[in-house]
Amino acid sequence: MYNIIISKITELQSKQAPATGIGLFRLFYGLVTLQEIIFLLYFNHLIFDPIPYIDVEFPMIPFFLCLWGIIAGFIIAGYRYQFAVISNYIFWIVFVNFTTMQRDFDGGFDSFMTGAGFFLLFMPGDRAFSIDNLRYKLSTPFTHYNTYPKATVSSLAYYLPVMVSLGFLYFDSAVHKLFAEHWRNGLGSWLPSTQPYYVSALDMSFLLNNELLQKTIGYTILVFQFTFLFFFSNRRLRCVYLLVGPGMHLGITLSLNIYPFGIGMLVFYTLLVPFSLWRAISGLLTARQPTLTVFYDQYCPLCNRTVLIFNHFDIFSCIAFKSAQEHAALYPALSAINSETLLTDLYALDKSNCIYSGVNTYIQIFLKMRYLYPIGIILSLPGIRQIAEKKYRSIADTRIRLSCTSECLATARLQSNSWYTQIFEQFATQKPKAFSRKLAKIVIALLILQLNSTIHYGLIYRLDMAARNHPLSAPIAEASNALIMVSLTFFGIAPHALYLHDHFAGYDRILAITYTDQNGTERWLPFVNREGRLLAPNWGRVHSMWANIAVTPTINNTRLQKFIMKVTAFWGRKTGLNIDNILFHIKLKKINAPTYWVYDQLHQNFSAPWITIGTVKWTNNQISFNLPDNINSL
Repeated sequence: MYNIIISKITELQSKQAPATGIGLFRLFYGLVTLQEIIFLLYFNHLIFDPIPYIDVEFPMIPFFLCLWGIIAGFIIAGYRYQFAVISNYIFWIVFVNFTTMQRDFDGGFDSFMTGAGFFLLFMPGDRAFSIDNLRYKLSTPFTHYNTYPKATVSSLAYYLPVMVSLGFLYFDSAVHKLFAEHWRNGLGSWLPSTQPYYVSALDMSFLLNNELLQKTIGYTILVFQFTFLFFFSNRRLRCVYLLVGPGMHLGITLSLNIYPFGIGMLVFYTLLVPFSLWRAISGLLTARQPTLTVFYDQYCPLCNRTVLIFNHFDIFSCIAFKSAQEHAALYPALSAINSETLLTDLYALDKSNCIYSGVNTYIQIFLKMRYLYPIGIILSLPGIRQIAEKKYRSIADTRIRLSCTSECLATARLQSNSWYTQIFEQFATQKPKAFSRKLAKIVIALLILQLNSTIHYGLIYRLDMAARNHPLSAPIAEASNALIMVSLTFFGIAPHALYLHDHFAGYDRILAITYTDQNGTERWLPFVNREGRLLAPNWGRVHSMWANIAVTPTINNTRLQKFIMKVTAFWGRKTGLNIDNILFHIKLKKINAPTYWVYDQLHQNFSAPWITIGTVKWTNNQISFNLPDNINSL
């Protein structure tokens, strides 16, 4: 197997692919990270305060979240790429492992985002759609944009992250699913979608009430997850996986309230898109002929940098930039303009042979770039236009021209100091055999870490107690757990036993919180509504806190009281309530979570009646509970 891995690595390393997918992956990963940071800022006091707004233990949390948000912005823009992805990776590890995010507010995708962040450290994410790419070009301003080579990367940068972050995850999850009765019955996607705590605001009952469709979806997911690792790289089958996978995660995003998990998984499919499709999409979006030709002074550093900047953002190739010294004479429409005058401004010529200069050229560039059309409209508005023209003249009339030789106009090679460049290009080129051997060992190590997690929790953990209590089992289990801690913390390799029978078995009651206002009217806290749904924005990791930790098949009163305290203090303050004058009511509803298909199960659970089982009262920032000793018996 070792030699097979080496030969496959050598083959993929030598195969070049467009950098488009990697650039989009980086961009979308940054967006998912940024939305999660905004979520953490909004729920800062609920998640990190021991008692929201009352006992603030980590006052610097918002500051560090804002720093993390800036780093996420760098990743989205592709600015200072290597620094940004290293910082982001550290932020994920620190926040997940050293705050309450891991213990009480597991987002369900933290390990996945950490693993993706780890691979980004070694991926060429700065090769496409990045500010860094522009910075490299600006370092050699006299090099014409057409002379820069097309951004390509090794195919390894695509296949390796997909294999580990998707392939390992799917296979591990499928092994766990085999032990769940509702998954064996083909109802793995149906059951969570009938539980009020788990559904989104969209009513999917018209799909849930079709038994054949639900079982088809359930069994398709099982086959998909078991086979993905082995066949996703097959050219003939890739389109099948590219259709089923995004469809599955889009369904999670739309139907369940764990949208960050669904969106995060969707991001990885940018790496699975066939390279030919990226080329085809580029061909469809790129203009067949430039709609505007801009003439510039090729000996002016400022003009050259301006052209490089505009060309970088001209993603549809709508603008052609030509040297006024070399090309102006070829256009009869420009013959009336003195050659010296032509060099004083940026001149432009459209398809109708209309001539533009100065600010008018900038306006036309923005208009012709399509997606920057609004900026062109704004720049042409009265007042703004006059200010722009005044500023333009002050810069254009003081610019410096250089006497440039043929050497400074020579083709430049973009230079990057990223880890990908150092390892996958420089080291791999100088020592290809040593590179393949070392990377093969790393892949095998990752495989061992995943097998340890899958075998430990997917198989051994589910054996009978006699086998687990064998004298040899204890030290093996401790060593296995230690490895899992390492793989989970740094590589995102963890058990993916999500929404299985041990989660839903006995899940026959849910709780909600209401309060009596000063007028004696009972109102629902903006948390769980009358149907039993968790309201937005209480989704993602807040949903996990309430639906997976506070309210479980076996409710622990101490744990439940802790989260009732957090929710009432947080939403009491958020809604402007004086919680010392408010009586909160704890309500209970009986629901069903069957392992067999039931028609309209979602609405049956929605319509079940609520009963009040206790009250909660705040007095001088102290909370008192009047709850049954054993809620599980109700």
